Amino acid sequence: MQTKIFGITTCDTVRKARLWLRDHGVAHTFHDFRVDGVDRRQLEEWSNRIAWETLLNKASATFRRLPAEQKAEVDQATALTLMIDYPTLIKRPILETGLALEVGFSSTRYATLFA
Repeated sequence: MQTKIFGITTCDTVRKARLWLRDHGVAHTFHDFRVDGVDRRQLEEWSNRIAWETLLNKASATFRRLPAEQKAEVDQATALTLMIDYPTLIKRPILETGLALEVGFSSTRYATLFA
């Protein structure tokens, strides 16, 4: 499977990850959640591989703007729905290599993955 990175173009961390991949000659495709959308099946697959709590960016401004009662009642099903409705709630970037699934960016971790 080809390396694919998911995120939004305006995210500084996504930019850093894409730049790292380019500078290290890693062929990849980019999926922009705002342009290409969010696939529920993809989110479900990811949440089966890593905790949904890791995928949900509770530090985002979007999450902070949610009503308190909605934030208090978040579980896996509601988190997936929220991430589809508000793609900026997805922790970024998400890197998928076929074998590995990484959330967030760490140059050290990327170097290990692509060594």
